[in-house]
This record gives sequence, structure tokens and C-alpha cells, in this order.
Amino acid sequence: MNKIDKVQNVYFVGIGGIGMSAIARFFHLQGLKVAGYDRVETQLTKELQNEGIDVHFEDNIQCIDKAFKQKDSTLVVYTPAIPVGHDELNFFKKEGFTIKKRAEVLGLLTQKMEGVCVAGTHGKTTISTLTAHLFKQSEVGCNAFLGGISQNYNTNFLFDEDSNIVVVEADEFDRSFLQLTPHLALISAMDADHLDIYGNEESVVEAFEQFAQRIQSGGVLVMKEGLPLDDVDEDVEIFTYGMDSKSDFYPENISLVDGNYQFNLRSPLGKIVGLKMGIGGLLNVENAIGAMALAMLGGVEAHEIKVSLPKFKGIRRRFDYRVKSDKVVYIDDYAHHPEEIKATLSSVKAIYPNKKITVAFQPHLFTRTRDFVDGFALALDAADRVVLLDIYPARELPIAGVTSEIIAAKMKNKKVEICSLTDACQVILNQPLEVLLTLGAGDIDKIVPELEKQLG
Repeated sequence: MNKIDKVQNVYFVGIGGIGMSAIARFFHLQGLKVAGYDRVETQLTKELQNEGIDVHFEDNIQCIDKAFKQKDSTLVVYTPAIPVGHDELNFFKKEGFTIKKRAEVLGLLTQKMEGVCVAGTHGKTTISTLTAHLFKQSEVGCNAFLGGISQNYNTNFLFDEDSNIVVVEADEFDRSFLQLTPHLALISAMDADHLDIYGNEESVVEAFEQFAQRIQSGGVLVMKEGLPLDDVDEDVEIFTYGMDSKSDFYPENISLVDGNYQFNLRSPLGKIVGLKMGIGGLLNVENAIGAMALAMLGGVEAHEIKVSLPKFKGIRRRFDYRVKSDKVVYIDDYAHHPEEIKATLSSVKAIYPNKKITVAFQPHLFTRTRDFVDGFALALDAADRVVLLDIYPARELPIAGVTSEIIAAKMKNKKVEICSLTDACQVILNQPLEVLLTLGAGDIDKIVPELEKQLG
């Protein structure tokens, strides 16, 4: 069984992952039998179950329905985050099932479509979701596999049988994005990250260059102004985007009105006047410039963009307002890299210049904490008070001497408390709160509902 179009059953090992769940939703919508395992129950796994997809949370071969033990009709999809000793995955390997990584399947699914692929160490989820929204609200339409839950559509997968466009978040982790063949591509950032995979920043940049080389002949690359990316095929057209006139696509006459930005867009394809953002943050103006560049190059009209941009409600856990009152503002965000924390804090300070900012941050991965401890300390120093949660390990085992304490020790701001996730709500609510940010890519989102309830 070489082609996935002959599959009747699809089993996902790690179905609760944001990228995995989007593919699961695709196959489920096609009428295939879909099920899977994940380590913990989350809001996303509950949503999959409510949609009719069977999910269990024990690594146990006996939990796998017999339909998915039929080797000739079952495809097994797994995420690289699954540990090597996983019983279910090893069962499928031992029995000779067709097994593919998530990135391989995504590459196969999008091969016959016109791929609009958004890559970058920061910003790709917001840019890809906003790009999909701009296409979806236009005559062009689109399908989309997204790395976040769109607040507009309450899903990470969009389907449009009348459109050949597919918007894809191109993930650099495990070099997954090298399975894609974009027609339109965007690169937002190439900062050092995932050094447990790449080893050093030079290898990160090299992987993004390889991604750019996968753009189809006659295709287009949109890249953040100033990125060190030179090795692109001469038959690929290149545009830049940014916040000033050095870029091909850039904003002018930016103003802040009732917490959201308004501006005009300048571009080689024309000017759009009177644009309004539907979400906060100056960083999201830059993200919107990139998304609008892709949409315009993909055939979306200026008048369609002007109508749909202010209707964009954002993404779950991306500059996500949970409480917004005169007494307190609470924003939840996925930021887990020093540059992302820096950008988020900068945006919040611009909106609330006279308010004290409290940040609750959960570091994600021992290796990332070790590799970027100086950057985390510097970024968090911009907050007035900081609550540091214990490190979320994800796929990693502990590293001796690597704890949240090493970040606190490097910080100049000494208004720092360290606590477990269990104690986090109480510690946070004991702070004098004016603006609260919860940041991190682990399971810090588990405390968001309780904080929202108490602060709201």
C-alpha cells in the first residue's frame, strides 16, 4: 500500500498534536475511519471526540480497535514527539504496517494543490491562519492545515472543495517543512531554535534555504526584510515585507485606536487605505503585512482584504484576550522563545504604557531553557513581576542543573517567584494584577480557565 488514497482506516499516534489533529480532521471529513492515542486529554482531544473521532489516553495495544489492526487497509501516522519506547507505535512497526510521519502525509495531501506555505521560527501560526482567513473570505477560497485553532472557524482545518489553494503552516521542527512543495511561500524569521535537532544557528538557516529551494518553478517567495537568505532559484520571484519602506510590502500612517491598530498598506500591487486590525499587538501588524502579501499575490482583491482583515478574531493562545476590563487585562499567549516573549511584551507595553505587567511563564523543554537562558532572562526583565513555572519537559528527560531557577538567577528584576503548575493559580492571583500575561507552549493553558474565571 503505497498511496494514501487507498486507505480505509487512519490511526494517529499523538492525535492531540495541533498538526496531527488537522490531518485527522481531514481524513474524518473524507469518510475514513479515524482514531488515535494521545498522552493527555485536552480541549482539542475533547473536540475531536465530539466530532466522532475515537481517542484514548493509555499506551495500550488492547485499546486499539480491531479495525485499525487490519494491515492492508490502515495507515498509521505518528509525530516525532512520540518516544522510542512507545508500545503502540512499536506494535505497528513490528507488524509491518504502512507508517508515515505527520510531515510526510501533509506533503502527500498537498502535492496536487497550489500550496501557500508559511514558515518561520516565529509568527508562522498567526500569519498562516490570517492568510487562510483572507483567502477563505474571498472569491479565491482555500483549504488549510493550520498550527493553531482559528477563533473565526474554531478549528485548525479548513475545507473548500471548490478551491485548489491550500494554506499550510510549514513547521521547521524535525525539518518537517522539507516535505512540502510550495507555490507561494513565506519565511518570517530564522532565529536559532530547536537546537536539539539542528545543533547550531547555521544549520537552522541552511534548512530554511532548503525550504526556499523547494518552491516550484515560477513560484513566489515572500520573506521578512533583512533575513540572510541568498540561495533562492532565479526562476522564483522574491518580495520582502516589514514595517518600513525598505520592504516591498509595508504599512504607513499607523495609529492605535481603542487598542487596535489602523494603517495603510503600500505594495508593488497597489495601495490599500484605511485597514483596521481585528486583534491587538504591533507584532500582529507585521504578521498581517506578510499575510496580505501572500493573499494579494494569490489573487485576493484589495477590497476583499479591507473587509475581511478587521473580522479576523485571532488564534486560540496567540495574543488571546481572556479578560479585558477597567480593573484588569488578561492575555494568554503561546510565546516560548525569547524573541517571541520580547515581541509580545513590547506589544503589550505599547497598548498599556501606564500599567504594571505581570508575566507567568512556563519554560518549554530542558534543552531550549539551557540554550537560551540568557535570552529568557533578558526578555522577562521587561516585565514588572514574573512568576516562573517549572519546565515543561514534553518529549525530553531532565537535564542536571537545568531548572527554572537558572532563568531567575540571570534576571536583573528580582520580583520573581518560582512555582509548580499546581500552585500557579494561587501564586499568580496573589500578585497585584493590572495586566497579566500567561506565556508558554506546554500545559500552562490548563490554568487559563480558572484565571479567567477569577479575574473576570
